[in-house]
Amino acid sequence: MVICGSQRSGDDDRRLLHSMEQFNKEKEGTAFQHVKNNIEGLNGRCGVQDTDLIFLKGLMSSAVMSSLVKMQDRLEETGGVAEPMGTENIDLLHVVSGICRELGSNPAQELADILHSPHIQALIEAHDSIATKSYKAQVPTETLPFLLPPAANGMTGEAIRMVGISKQLNEPLGVTVKSEGDNLVIARILSEGIIDRQGLLHVGDIIMEVNGVEVHTPQQLQEQLKDINGSITFKIMSTYQNNFPSARCYFKALYNYDPSKDNLLPCKEIGLSFKQGNILEILNQQDPNWWQARIVDSKGPTGLIPSQELEERRRAFVRPEFNFTTKSSMCGTRISKKKRKRFYETKTNGDFDKTELLLYEEVARMPPFKRKTLVLLGAQGVGRRSLKTRLISTAPDKFSSPLPHTSRPIREGEVNGKTYHFMSREAIEADIAENKYLEWGEHGGHLYGTNLDSIRGIINSGKMCVLDCNPQSLKMLKTPEFMPYVVFISAPQVELLRQMHENGRHHGYTSMRSLTQTSQSSYFFDVSMQFEKAMGRHGSRRARTLESLASLYEDEELKSTIEESGRLQRAYEKYFDLMLVNNNFDKTFELLEEAINSLSTEDQWIPVSWVY
Repeated sequence: MVICGSQRSGDDDRRLLHSMEQFNKEKEGTAFQHVKNNIEGLNGRCGVQDTDLIFLKGLMSSAVMSSLVKMQDRLEETGGVAEPMGTENIDLLHVVSGICRELGSNPAQELADILHSPHIQALIEAHDSIATKSYKAQVPTETLPFLLPPAANGMTGEAIRMVGISKQLNEPLGVTVKSEGDNLVIARILSEGIIDRQGLLHVGDIIMEVNGVEVHTPQQLQEQLKDINGSITFKIMSTYQNNFPSARCYFKALYNYDPSKDNLLPCKEIGLSFKQGNILEILNQQDPNWWQARIVDSKGPTGLIPSQELEERRRAFVRPEFNFTTKSSMCGTRISKKKRKRFYETKTNGDFDKTELLLYEEVARMPPFKRKTLVLLGAQGVGRRSLKTRLISTAPDKFSSPLPHTSRPIREGEVNGKTYHFMSREAIEADIAENKYLEWGEHGGHLYGTNLDSIRGIINSGKMCVLDCNPQSLKMLKTPEFMPYVVFISAPQVELLRQMHENGRHHGYTSMRSLTQTSQSSYFFDVSMQFEKAMGRHGSRRARTLESLASLYEDEELKSTIEESGRLQRAYEKYFDLMLVNNNFDKTFELLEEAINSLSTEDQWIPVSWVY
């Protein structure tokens, strides 16, 4: 045998024949096995290190690798197209399950339970649904040359492509379009919609045809899609725009939004309605005016919401009474149309904080943890101080409230640090100047206030600090240092509020009023005292007159409490973590305890600034 002009011996012929036989034998097996059998022959060749060979040998001998190779070989087999054995397997499953029920044996019952499980039935139903459909290419092979024309509108032929999708009747595609000259351009693709999940269309692509019909306007596209149920074929001209997805983030909604009443929304059908307090997952912020979002833990679709910038511009030009996107009615609230011009003063910055335009607050989900402070807000007389007192007395090892500081002289029998921390007026004023007080005020010529160090002392002891401060103090408390859980105690209706006060007097509860009493409240107190004295004189006419007068002033004070509760809710609702209507004191206390305990067992949405 002559090869390359040289004579080979019989031994060479035998080795060559053996090699060919070995190759054919290995060809009948796998290339993987060939490599595995020749690993040892690589030792000392091509600069291969022993450690590399040991690693490769172990990898090739692993059970996982063997399984992957077997799967690959099976996929490469040319055994023809797989055809389903049947399309009515769900009926067969029910028959087999019924037979197993009739047999009565434990294995048969176990099999019946497995076949009757919703997961198995859903799997078989999906198989039958797939088996009844034809999945041949929607575009015939002979039409392929049409997909690549030499040129179209100045674009190369490679920019034209056909895209097929499947939709149900009345199911939105999750895409908005706009007209640019004679072209219909994709303006927005909603995250997690049909188009977004498929990933074949992009913002800026031009829709030329729908099922072979040319379209040039949104109306023509809508006309073609409205009655389609099933397959749709788009002819698309690509524009090769790079549209990178926005980073997802989460916002707490601080206002209500109704897309059906928003005249700026380009398509009301894809607007997302939300309520104040909803957590929104922002999926796309590329459009400066409209964000794509969905409500967290909701099965609802993705929709458009106004961006912070758009809503700020809207509110700068639209009067509140005509802003229907956030219009709401609330019992006991009145909106004043009067405008006031005031210079900014440091001591009254809380009045300006109430008008801050806070629309969204970026938040993050955190595992359960105990908050440092509990802030109870509410109008005077709604029972928040009674709730604080009961909470501390019920669990003094978990809750505590800071003692106020005062500049008034200590009285006989008082102990410093028991009811008050007594300090000189000069010392308190110096601390106030250095912002060491959460809140402070003057009564009877003496200063009273809550020192921040007293709050820190309670937190450092491991207890939750309970505060019933003014809402203006939230600006100082809403920080990582104090991490407040803000609960608003809302006033009930007049009758329930009167009944609550009667029960409070009957059980000995006292309603602690603020340091600055109004003349009306003082007069009401004097009338009540005179009424009690008059009642001792056998219910005279004067007593009945005083009783009617006291009742009149009480009703006025209750109505004032309800109106103040409404004003506080409207102004500070964006800061609330929880709102409780105090219809029943015991029930309200129970709900408050449940909410506090849930902080240690459930995930929490907190401001991002507390974490990062």
